[in-house]
Amino acid sequence: MADGGDGVNTLSGKEARNTVSDGPITDPASSTKFLEWLQPYKLCLGCYKYKVIYKDILTFVHFLQVEMSENKLSELEQDLNTSLEASNNAFHGPRTKLDSKSGALKKSSRYRSRSLSASSTDSYSSGSSSDEDDVSPREKIQKTEKGFTDFCVRNINQHAFGRREIEIAEQEMPGIMALRKRAADDKPLKNAKIVGCTHINAQTAVLIETLVQLGAQVRWAACNIYSTQNEVAAALAHAGYPVFAWRGETEEDFWWCIDKCVAAENWQPNMILDDGGDATHLMLKKYNAMFKMIQGIVEESVTGVHRLYQLSKAGKLSVPAMNVNDSVTKTKFDNLYSCRESIIDSLKRSTDVMFGGKQVVICGYGEVGKGCCQALKGLGCIVYITEIDPICALQASMDGFRVMKLNEVIRNVDIVITATGNKNVVTREHMDKMKNGCVVCNMGHSNTEIDINSLRTPDLTWEKVRSQVDHVIWPDGKRIVLLAEGRLVNLSCSSIPSFVVSITAATQALALIELFNAPPGRYKSDVYLLPKKMDEYVASLHLPTFDAHLTELTDEQAKYMGLNKAGPFKPSYYRY
Repeated sequence: MADGGDGVNTLSGKEARNTVSDGPITDPASSTKFLEWLQPYKLCLGCYKYKVIYKDILTFVHFLQVEMSENKLSELEQDLNTSLEASNNAFHGPRTKLDSKSGALKKSSRYRSRSLSASSTDSYSSGSSSDEDDVSPREKIQKTEKGFTDFCVRNINQHAFGRREIEIAEQEMPGIMALRKRAADDKPLKNAKIVGCTHINAQTAVLIETLVQLGAQVRWAACNIYSTQNEVAAALAHAGYPVFAWRGETEEDFWWCIDKCVAAENWQPNMILDDGGDATHLMLKKYNAMFKMIQGIVEESVTGVHRLYQLSKAGKLSVPAMNVNDSVTKTKFDNLYSCRESIIDSLKRSTDVMFGGKQVVICGYGEVGKGCCQALKGLGCIVYITEIDPICALQASMDGFRVMKLNEVIRNVDIVITATGNKNVVTREHMDKMKNGCVVCNMGHSNTEIDINSLRTPDLTWEKVRSQVDHVIWPDGKRIVLLAEGRLVNLSCSSIPSFVVSITAATQALALIELFNAPPGRYKSDVYLLPKKMDEYVASLHLPTFDAHLTELTDEQAKYMGLNKAGPFKPSYYRY
């Protein structure tokens, strides 16, 4: 086997005709990259150097047989044959096409098992065929080998790969795994019945399984229609957890899934773990009597916290709620460090953009905005900030960024990123002024930050170019590149670091334990922050990963500072 000069393995002569190479389709070690591996073949199939791996592409076709209808499969094979025939004519004259019923395709049983065992649906960036399945999961009848049917996912047969994803995440989530081990015997969540509405990916699956091992019963839906990893949802369902989520839900599906978690037969939830406030909102509006039985709500996102404070101010919040988003372990780690890494990954995967010299405007200089700015500045971008808060604006200025109004820079920037938690931050007026090819995306929770509805008008054309990537084309031919239809880009187009999610997950678990076990009267119907002692405990769970050793106060030092030697070490008003 020879190397094609750019990392592509090529074959020649008889070997090329009779051998199916162990490329990323058939090599389990590189299965998670198989769609990235296929991309150059899709783009350059007419080039001679790629035609020698034709049988590897057919191996990919065999994998798709489990996901695609016969019509789609036939169309794909026809396209491949046509492209390869054109390349052959250019170099060697006509060549007989492979019969789809013979040759390599007759070996489908041989290769299908290998493809299935090694395949990845790559929920973040692939636009896999399962996502494009015309049959809604709600119309399918699925069950596990044990006969469990209380779930609705895209394809339960993806569970094996999803389980491997979860196991990989566990290795990078030391804090939540340590909490699971330490508290498993005590079962602090015994009799807790939790409705969960969060992103469903490998990292949150680790949290879900931890809650169950701590004694809870759970029912789970997704808080975002694009962020679900289908294979992970399948793995959770296969393990016997009622999960109702798949990537690419409609708005109707979204609310149906949450409803299935709230209003199940013989089920009265007593805790809510929310990310965005949608489960809380639906339960309050539609199942008010059930909502009054809730012992506590744990909310993770800025958007959801805003909604809780609004309910509290209006006197409609009848249960205590824990604001995890503003806990130190969430704000200073997940919001900052996770976004610092995932924004680059999201933009690279979805646009292949070169960052050096690009002009970028980031709307909002909170912790999410700070993380995005650090990453983009480090890669050579010219970064502008928009802000409403003079304190954040001063921070941005002293960090070396220009603070401008969006209208002042919108005509010149190459990338627009929102990170405010607000609505209509980027309007149709702004988008009308953008340059051709401007990339627009959102790092906030909700899809309201970019006014997407204003783009759904007859004068504009939407053209899907990749999974989660749309060109919105103006009548004069100008186009903007819209990512994830304005939803959370780092969970729609890429992934997030498991380690930093471990910090947030441990914080969420402790918040649930605190609210569920609190004696009557400790928490009233209001919104609370996690006690400082618990923030410090979460941090301590993650220090062994870095072989970090804390200094201990002497009795004299503790007395001088007025502190307990075991903490907490900072007052509640301290800002890290």
